[in-house]
Amino acid sequence: MTALAACAPKGDAKKGGPGKGPTTVGYIVVQPTGVPLTTELTGRAVAYQSSEVRPQISGVIEKRLFTEGAFVKQGQPLYQIDPSLYRASVNQAQADVDNARANREAADALAERYKPLVAIEAVSKQDYTNAVASARQAGAALAQKQAALETAKINLRFTTVPAPISGRIGRSLYTVGALVSANQANPLATIQQLDPMYVDIQQSSADMLALRRALAAGGATPASAKVSLTLEDGSDYGQTGVVEFSEVVVDPSTGTVTLRARMPNPRGLLLPGMFVRARFAQAVDNSAFLVPQSAVSRDPKGNATVFVVGQNNTAEARKIVASRTQDSFWVVTKGLNPGDKIITQGLGKIKPHAPIKPVPADAPQKIKPRKDGDGKGGEKSGAKGG
Repeated sequence: MTALAACAPKGDAKKGGPGKGPTTVGYIVVQPTGVPLTTELTGRAVAYQSSEVRPQISGVIEKRLFTEGAFVKQGQPLYQIDPSLYRASVNQAQADVDNARANREAADALAERYKPLVAIEAVSKQDYTNAVASARQAGAALAQKQAALETAKINLRFTTVPAPISGRIGRSLYTVGALVSANQANPLATIQQLDPMYVDIQQSSADMLALRRALAAGGATPASAKVSLTLEDGSDYGQTGVVEFSEVVVDPSTGTVTLRARMPNPRGLLLPGMFVRARFAQAVDNSAFLVPQSAVSRDPKGNATVFVVGQNNTAEARKIVASRTQDSFWVVTKGLNPGDKIITQGLGKIKPHAPIKPVPADAPQKIKPRKDGDGKGGEKSGAKGG
């Protein structure tokens, strides 16, 4: 901002000396405003969805049906395991079902045949009871064989290994001819969904506690928590996301709480495991003041101070609390009152308790024309001051 200063003609300087009269200064009137409590923290990119491709049966891989690094769709076949043994198991189970069905039909027919005979006592009641029980046993045996047939069909279907989710598939850890099993340690491959992406942000539990106290005291209100990222090379990511939730536990090893943000990733710049810096506003401070940075100075102890227009138009130095900046302003949380007049121009020519002539900042200043014998006259200018 252009600083204002009081200039006197040379003739006046000869009469009263330099510094005669109060110094003209420019001021602004400050009022509390809503200032986002912006936080910048480190984070790590995490896949939105990640799934390991694993076999559910044992066998030898016959074919690999995908290209490594390609995009695959959910349900797309990825591997073909030798189905010979499982097809034979289906055939055997089918034969067992046919045999059990025949036994049940025979047992049902015998029970039906004994039913009228027991009424005329042509057969004993015990024989009829045994026939009915045998028919039920045959029915149960048929149900067991049908369940075994269904299991065999499922195992045969498992010889084709499909993609569990849609996403980008990585390298294959097993080649054609490899023997795989349902309980092996390593997956066949891994699929990750990369659009959108999660970013896990670590915030100290002390900062989280301070924020919650500020919200509870009413001095701040929750913000929408939109997130912007800075990539590892220092460039801006260019997309904004939103914080979805915060963990309810503190990591005992780091003393931090994890916040998870969801970010769009249409160009694939974010990759799982990538470190980023996340900036977001968790709350809005409704009682803060924005003061131009040029109006704030620091004493030898590092305390922030400003000059305000005091009583009887004197310069009053006041200590403030300004711990962070926003654009070209200091965010002042203590030391100011609504309506204070902060001196922003002419600071280089004033001292505490010195008389001043306050005018609104950037107000034009008219300079009286000089006399003929005092040099150039008839000019109007704005004098520059510190």
